[in-house]
Amino acid sequence: MRRWLVRGRSVIGIDEVDANRLFVDGFRPEDDQLDAARGRGDEIGALSVSPATGATLCWLAELISARTVAEVGTGAGVSGLWLLRGMVPDGVLTTVDDEAENTRAARQTFADAGVPPQRVRLITGHPTEVLSRLADGAYDLVFFDGNPQESSRYFDEGLRLLRAGGLMVFNGALLGGRVADPSQRDAATIAIRTLVNETRDDERIRPLLVPVGDGVLVAQKK
Repeated sequence: MRRWLVRGRSVIGIDEVDANRLFVDGFRPEDDQLDAARGRGDEIGALSVSPATGATLCWLAELISARTVAEVGTGAGVSGLWLLRGMVPDGVLTTVDDEAENTRAARQTFADAGVPPQRVRLITGHPTEVLSRLADGAYDLVFFDGNPQESSRYFDEGLRLLRAGGLMVFNGALLGGRVADPSQRDAATIAIRTLVNETRDDERIRPLLVPVGDGVLVAQKK
């Protein structure tokens, strides 16, 4: 049975939405290195950002000439590789994951892609504990792809870590459509919905919600 969405005065089929998503994901095709990283993530059960989300991260990093980037949710290194490709050539990515297996997979991804070891700091540990040890105002971009229920704490830490004009980026800001559905009241959905609503009205940032992948929330620190 086909479902429908109403957008303005138009009625759009769900399968049309899926076709649009596939088209956007293919707009900047991933190369062999990213394909291998994505496959490595599938093998260990580490979810990877969509190709369109990865391309968005790369574009944002390049837009602000990011030199220092912090990431929560290393996975197998797909998002990290996209970020590194957008950063300045000597930029450093600090990436945190609480699963040692993910850290090992990402290390292999970066090595296979020829990323110099000095450009990546791989840290295994609880994200909020690690973030609390990073320096205030020292980062150009902070990317969060971790536990949705930690979103509020991530936001507070991200705001502290960013320089003025820096970007905070959250993946999964739509949670498969659950955030926009008021009948969905599970803990993860409530946490992300709260984050989206609060960032919209926070005068310390300039927020933007982008419907790529599973939703990307971007906030620029004023």
